[in-house]
Amino acid sequence: MGILVFDFGGSAVKYGYWNGHQLEATNQFPTPGTWEEMKQKLSETYQAFAETNAIEGIGISAPGVVNSEHQIIEGISAIPYIHGFNIFKELEELFGLPITIENDANCAGMAEFYEGAARNYQDVAFVVIGTGIGGAMFTKGQMNKGAHLYGGEFGMMFLDGDQTFSRLGTAVQMAWRYCERLGLDKMTYSGKEVFQLAESGDVIAQEEVEKFYDYLAKGLFSIQFSFDPEVIVLGGGISAKEGLIDELNQRIEKLMDKLDLHDFVPEILLCDYRNDANLVGAAANYYARSQREA
Repeated sequence: MGILVFDFGGSAVKYGYWNGHQLEATNQFPTPGTWEEMKQKLSETYQAFAETNAIEGIGISAPGVVNSEHQIIEGISAIPYIHGFNIFKELEELFGLPITIENDANCAGMAEFYEGAARNYQDVAFVVIGTGIGGAMFTKGQMNKGAHLYGGEFGMMFLDGDQTFSRLGTAVQMAWRYCERLGLDKMTYSGKEVFQLAESGDVIAQEEVEKFYDYLAKGLFSIQFSFDPEVIVLGGGISAKEGLIDELNQRIEKLMDKLDLHDFVPEILLCDYRNDANLVGAAANYYARSQREA
């Protein structure tokens, strides 16, 4: 038997079947506009899978602060209608199966911790870099969600005045700053395109790329010396950028030299799972919770 896994995103809901060893039959549908429409689409997807697969439970990756104890999603997200009620109970009634839900960044972190790049480590900081920055922490082999469930929200760190890591350390924000300097709509260029412009000699693009790398390095440096993980694993689209680790290592080494720190060299790894990380993590979370409750 396997489990059906969903990843609730602001624009799309991804899904797939975890057969106990790997993810298969992945697909997606546009994120519905209401909770009732969402439940209808989830039910339709489940029925289609149940025709040919044995499903023992449902694992979900979702935005927001997931309070499993009170079975509610707190905070805010791009899907406002999933907050503020017992979503676990409604979905258990919908599917008639056990349900687990975890924050999407935590799910991506679990994918790397249990199955991916960090599987051989016990103390890990997972940093996911998208429009903003999120993440997850693992301490002595266990996820460390913190006293108020905000463990791993690295993007809230202030890096420069009142500007946070999320506002400064992502390629998306880098592209928005580039467009703003040119007086263009912020969606005119993507981060990938700004990197290409910089490589072709565009001076403004070069300046913004340099700022991006420096801010990202400073943020990771702060994480390393605040939580002291064995490794930092990077996820999100930027993890596919060629030469990323070399750029960050050079900058972090300079920061360490400034403070005369030479006890060790921070180790930064790229994630193994890219677009499927949240789904794989939703499966990992389901099995981890099942084992705890057994």
